[in-house]
Order: sequence, then structure tokens, then C-alpha cells
Amino acid sequence: MKPRITVITLGVGDLEASLRFYRDGLGFPTEGIVGKEFEYGAVAFIDLQPGLRLALWPRTSIAHDTGLEAGIANPTGMTLGHNVSSKAEVDAVMAQAASAGAAIVKSAHDTFWGGYSGYFQDPDGHLWEIVWNPQWDE
Repeated sequence: MKPRITVITLGVGDLEASLRFYRDGLGFPTEGIVGKEFEYGAVAFIDLQPGLRLALWPRTSIAHDTGLEAGIANPTGMTLGHNVSSKAEVDAVMAQAASAGAAIVKSAHDTFWGGYSGYFQDPDGHLWEIVWNPQWDE
């Protein structure tokens, strides 16, 4: 297996609401929902960067496709990291997320390791970290 990821799929409770959050609230580019003609097929793809997409797919569809029982999501199971080039950009993205309806979990702050970050949850509870790391060039 080559060490690469091409799609990150987020299980969502309400595909339309999640699409509005990411497309309209955060400004992520997408062609909208595709696959509605298939039972359990409706999904929205968002281009993040060359070779990487974010997929929004209903939890019920994921459960059907995998054969696993849908359970209660635990937001501390993983975070999605969005690195930016300055503290001001962290603040701007956090404000945009709040305006889009995100729940601010931890306001932007100076970190113990010399960076600056904050956390928010999307409408389905997925945890995003917006971070400026002075050791990384963006």
C-alpha cells in the first residue's frame, strides 16, 4: 500500500445541511450532491487540493455499505487539521466557521509548543483544528 490518501469521508446525519455548511458557510468548492439515483448513493465531493477530496456521505449509507451498525460518533476519535500561514488567519477561519454555524470547542490561543490554534465542530460533530505552526511554511 502506498502511503497516500485520496478521499476523506465524513459520515453525516443530514447531507443537505452538511453541504450547506461546507459549500455556503466555508466556501469549499463542490458540484453538490451526486448519486441520488442510487439507494444509499447520494454523496457530495469537495476538492481540497490536487489529489485529495472530502466526501460527505450519510452515516446510514456508510453503515449499509460496510455492513457495520451505525453507532454514536465520538468527536475525539480524530481531528481534521487545517494549517494556515498566520495567527490572524487562524482567527479569520475560526470566525468564518462560527458564522457558518460551527460550534467553537476551543477558541484560538497560543499553544504550549509555540503555535496558535483553535478547534471547532461541524454540524455533525467532526472536529477541525485550525492551526498556525511557525515551524511549517504554508
